[in-house]
Formats: sequence, structure tokens, C-alpha cells
Amino acid sequence: MSQGALGALALGGISASGGAILAACGSEQPSALKQHWSSPSTTEPPEIAGRRWWLEGGFKPVRNEVTVTDLPIKGALPPELTGLYVRNSSNPLRGISPHWFLGDGMVHGIALDQGKATWYRNRYVQTAYLAAGGGLGAGVPGGASTLSNVSVIEHAGRTFSLGEVGLPMELSASDLSTLGPVDFGGQLKGNFTAHPKIDPATGILHAFGYNFTEPYLSYHRISADGATVQSQDIALPRATMMHDFAITDQDLVFMDLPVVFEMDEAIKMVSSPDSTAVPYAWKPQVGARIGIMPINGSAEQIRWVSIPPCYVYHTVHAHREGSKVVLDVCRLDSSFAPQGTPSALTRHRWTIDTAGKHLRFHDEILDAPPADLPTVDHRFVTRAARHSWLAEVSSRPGEVAFAGCQHFDAKTGAVQRWSPPGSQRSGEWLFVPTAAGEGEGYVMSYVYDPRRQLSSFVVLDALAVSKGPVAEIPLPVRVPYGFHGCFVTA
Repeated sequence: MSQGALGALALGGISASGGAILAACGSEQPSALKQHWSSPSTTEPPEIAGRRWWLEGGFKPVRNEVTVTDLPIKGALPPELTGLYVRNSSNPLRGISPHWFLGDGMVHGIALDQGKATWYRNRYVQTAYLAAGGGLGAGVPGGASTLSNVSVIEHAGRTFSLGEVGLPMELSASDLSTLGPVDFGGQLKGNFTAHPKIDPATGILHAFGYNFTEPYLSYHRISADGATVQSQDIALPRATMMHDFAITDQDLVFMDLPVVFEMDEAIKMVSSPDSTAVPYAWKPQVGARIGIMPINGSAEQIRWVSIPPCYVYHTVHAHREGSKVVLDVCRLDSSFAPQGTPSALTRHRWTIDTAGKHLRFHDEILDAPPADLPTVDHRFVTRAARHSWLAEVSSRPGEVAFAGCQHFDAKTGAVQRWSPPGSQRSGEWLFVPTAAGEGEGYVMSYVYDPRRQLSSFVVLDALAVSKGPVAEIPLPVRVPYGFHGCFVTA
């Protein structure tokens, strides 16, 4: 592993300033104008390079599945937050894994009920890999074989745990038990992304799956009632790691970026549970490009535009402005590159003009501190969303962690920030609406205190994050750092 969490934790100092678009270009290379917010390298510093940091400290896997009821609350938990907050994580059953991304899935949930916190549970996702002893030693991932360790979504009244590749695994929202893999009655073929998007206007779930053999990419559309799946294969020249994509009300936006699948390393990885091989490599020579496909069109209609080599784990938001697709991303210079390769994390706004015979690409750097794991008000997906919330990266040398919550106002460029006190660290901040206006609601996350080696569940006012927690639920357990979650409505 040559880089930090998500390949994207910028380690080093950051400074405070206002927020706006700073630099722009109209062709291939972003401007070299200096940002107000520094964007330090994500190269591992000497004190953690070569260590399996994802098995230590706040990342260290937990051994036991627990249930805790009648949880205490500091402050006042908003009664409108009634439902289940559940977040996924990589938690290797055997206590070891070759990479943070390659542990067995474990979900961590808090049940909220009209101002009370009724229980906390953590449960392994009961995959075929877990049944075989954990890890990837039981064979190549895909289909029903999945680690299921990245995210959780709710669709058509069902709750699904999702992994980088493989089928969704259905969970019971009542106790987080695993109900099993889901292929929607045999309609879903191949792999399924951990980052599907639901169009709030139609309720349709849009997703993709990347594959290690041809077809390298497939697009899936699942009806609002979860009854119908339509799939199309999209031609790619090679197998690349496509972690996320975006949608507007008219478009599907795919990113074909140069983190390339390596079959030889994959064979080593699955040859033994103790393998340290990772099946991805940074190959900028193959190029990078963005593809725009009509949301109700065919794969043959996709159009591509080349961009400078980079990697994006997470898109923030996309929308249409006339003939232009506007896409905000958390951009890395590289990922899975050789150890010591610098890779800065910056927020970018990409604009792709679809008018004319050829797509045109424009790149702007946003003036915001380094951050990732973005969330938006899901009711405004496909529209010009104003608000986004991200996990700001730690500024402490030698640390791989997220520092706290960052709220970005796209209309004013203002950045609000809240960091937990002392050495405490958080993860993704999930937005949950409680009123009609965009951003009217709360954001929430698990926060880890390394001094006590315990975690808490923290709720912030989404439009006033700098005021600090409106409620905090201390937990008698440690919740390891993880990835993405959702709020399952009651």
C-alpha cells in the first residue's frame, strides 16, 4: 500500500481561508495558481511507510459481535431522526489483510427512536468468503462471492450491503442479520458497484459493475419497486478500477481512470489468505477519460473525452447546465502508485460540454481543504445541489485518519468545519433530511477516541456544523474506521 486511507489522506498542514473557485483551464492541464488551502502529499511518511496501519489503532479490526441496548445520550437527539444509521467497514475475520479495502465486511448500526437510542449492533456480513474462513483465499471475487465491505443502501424497502465487486447482500434492518445475496430473480448479472445512485425524481436506481474479464463494464438500471433490472455492457479496452460514477437528470457519467487490474497479482492474492498481493496498479500511460451516456439511451451512444491522468474514488455531485455536465470530484494525482509517489488530494469541478461533435473538458480547482467521503442531500441528486459534507483529512504528520466534518456551500464558497476535541477522529458524515429545504437536517458519524479506545455516535446540525454536536451517544465499544453508510427510514 503506497498511499493513505482511500489512497487519499493528505498528510501535513492545512491553513484556513475563504472558499471559491481558484483556478481553471479549458483543455488538458489544471492551472498552477496557488490554492488558499494547501494540498499536501498523500505519500506515506516514514513513520508509517511499510506498516500495515489498517490493522492498528482506530483501524484495528474488532473480534466480537455485540449488542448494546438503552444507550445514554449527551445533549438532545432530534426526535425526527427515527430509523437506523448503519455503516459498513473492512474488518478481517482472521485479523490480517493485505490492504484496508480487502477485509471482510462488518456493519455497525445505531437504532434511533423519537429521541432515544435503543440499540447498537455490529455484525459480520455473512458472505461465502466469511464462511470459508475470511479473506479472499476462497477464490476470485465476483457475483455471489463478495467481501461486501464498502457501503450500505436502502432501495425499494430493502437494505443492502455492497462491496467493490460482487452482488448486493441483503440485510435485516431489524437486527443487521444477513438474509443473503440478491440477484433480483436472476435479472442482475455480474458485479454491482458500492456507489449506485437513486434518481429522486423517478426512484430508479442506477448502478454499474466493473469486471476483471470482458465485458469490463456493465450498466444496470433497477426500477423504483426493485422488480425490474435492465443491463447493458459498455466497451472498455481493459479492466480498470471504477469505484464511483455520477448521474444527472439526463446523463450517466463514467470515469475510466488508470488504476489497472493485474491478473498475476490477483492470482497471488487469492492463492492464500496470508497473501500480501494487491491486484491494482497505477499505469498513467494508458490514459484517463470521462464518458457521458444518455440516462435512457444505449451503450452505443456513450461519448468519451480524454483528461489528464488522475484518480477519483468519490464524486461529490453532478448536474446539467444547458449543454454542460458539471461534476464535482475529490481528485487524486494517483492511486496504487509505487511507494513514495506523491499524490495530492484536491477538490475539482469538471465541466464537460456535450454540444458539438466532440466533448470538451474544462477543469477548475475548488478552494476547499483536503477532504473525501462526500455526502449530499439525496433529494437533490441530479440537480444543482448547494450543500455538501465531507470528512476532512487529518493534518497530523504520520497519521492516517479523517479529522472531522466539513460543510461546503457551493453558492457562497464558504467552508464550515468541526473537528472532535483532542486526538479524536471521525469518518464519513452522512446527511439525513428532517425538513423540506436543501440541507435542512443533520449529519452523523462515529467518532473514535484513542485515549479511551472507545467510540461515540455524534450528530451535528447540517447547516451549522461549526457549533458542534447537538447530540452524542457514548458507546462501550470501539467502532473501527470504515467507509460508507446510510439511514434506513423507520
